[in-house]
Amino acid sequence: MGQGDTEIPAVTEEGPASGRAVARRRRAVVASLMLCTGLAALDSTIVSTAVPQIVGDLGGFSVFSWLFSGYLLAVTVTLPVYGKLSDTFGRKPVLIAGSVLFLLGSLLCALAWNMAALIAFRVVQGLGGGALQGTVQTLAADLYPLAQRPKIQARLSTVWATSAVAGPALGGLLAAYTDWRWIFLINLPLGAVALWLLVRHLHEPRRAAPARPPRIDWAGALTVFACGGVLLTALVQGGVAWPWLSAPSITLFCTGLGLVAVLVLVERRAAEPIIPGWVWRRRTIVAVNLALGALGLIMVAPTVFLPLYAQSVLGLAPIAAGFVLSVWTLSWPVSAALSQHVYRRIGFRSTAMLGIGTATLLLSAFPFLPYPGEAWQPTLLMLLLGAALGLFQLPLLIGVQSTVDWAERGTTTASVLFCRQSGQTIGAALFGAVANGVLASRLGGASDLDSLTASLESGAPAEHVSRAVAEAVHSVYFGAACAAAVAFLVLLFVAPRRFPILKDPGD
Repeated sequence: MGQGDTEIPAVTEEGPASGRAVARRRRAVVASLMLCTGLAALDSTIVSTAVPQIVGDLGGFSVFSWLFSGYLLAVTVTLPVYGKLSDTFGRKPVLIAGSVLFLLGSLLCALAWNMAALIAFRVVQGLGGGALQGTVQTLAADLYPLAQRPKIQARLSTVWATSAVAGPALGGLLAAYTDWRWIFLINLPLGAVALWLLVRHLHEPRRAAPARPPRIDWAGALTVFACGGVLLTALVQGGVAWPWLSAPSITLFCTGLGLVAVLVLVERRAAEPIIPGWVWRRRTIVAVNLALGALGLIMVAPTVFLPLYAQSVLGLAPIAAGFVLSVWTLSWPVSAALSQHVYRRIGFRSTAMLGIGTATLLLSAFPFLPYPGEAWQPTLLMLLLGAALGLFQLPLLIGVQSTVDWAERGTTTASVLFCRQSGQTIGAALFGAVANGVLASRLGGASDLDSLTASLESGAPAEHVSRAVAEAVHSVYFGAACAAAVAFLVLLFVAPRRFPILKDPGD
């Protein structure tokens, strides 16, 4: 039996205490996790609507996209590192260190004197944000036994969805009525409360000391940083800063592939590798990683392209267009919370297949919407899509966390989140290229998504432009449907019929 078979909740008392006191401590820790989740979600979107004010103050319009790319790269490449560290040293020190780094980056962003400094400090923020995303999800599994995990995960999903959707509106309000620097300063009091709750109320159980002191695989960590940074930079900037077949793209991809080979060699020789080989040898973990990597691709279609479709094809105002997108944040957490009643009857794999199979049909239906159509049509599809993806994502996350013990849960959770983040990065590059290709063929070689998005500020587009946008978005949704079908096939042929769940003492 693994270490998880004798695991006790992460919130404990030093001596005899009532269940009410334990529950109160646990609620305080959950509140801190929700605050951390909200901060991580906000900072992935809050900057978007304040870009004009930031550029007007600091300059650097040609490189402002790195405000987003730099943060995304730092979060993604640090996830495996924080996962391994949390398995080695515990969740609490890793989450506290990551929170402090995130808040330090926020303060430095507010003090930035030019665009280069702001981009560098956003990377610092992202280095802390990786700890917030990965460790919070791991702690959520530590706090509750399997039977109760859907509750906390549904709460975190609700906070993430609400914060991500509210981020652009909040960023616009702060930039318009105060100063753009408050976008980052607002993190400080919220983060301070989260830190105080963690330090005061989170007490991880004492575990047997290892036979020898843990050895940190610094070579592996640095190689993960280098490899992930190079490949993700190639994906993020390819087709944007330079053409895909240009010398910079080819150089970055070749360098990244070379670093992948170096990473494999380093990890094989490491005593305690950052990315252990067992992550890719266990069918359950491999299947979940691939399936949720496909989810990252799927999420790009609505979050990036649906607002453009709503404004240029349906003729909606920006706020109304945001509502068309935001409805899936209503159905996703509800469906996720209710998914436990399904997977307890038919299993994690079958529940996830039901969700992703339904999502495939919904994504395939989008290209058949009438032109120009009514706003309720894509809104209804998004509402149903959120419900389908709630049935897909949460059972896989809870299921894979329940197949490993405490000492492997951080690494497993980080690998899942890393694959999902990487999928989003790949999806943004891939679907952006698809959409730009369709637009170029319909409107001429000079047309692309960036120019069309900017032109929406000056009024509704012409009829031929609207039709071109509709065709481009339809192509993207078809690609997302293909990604969903791949996820279904992965679960069908790679995932075991029943997940090998470790017995949880809380069940």
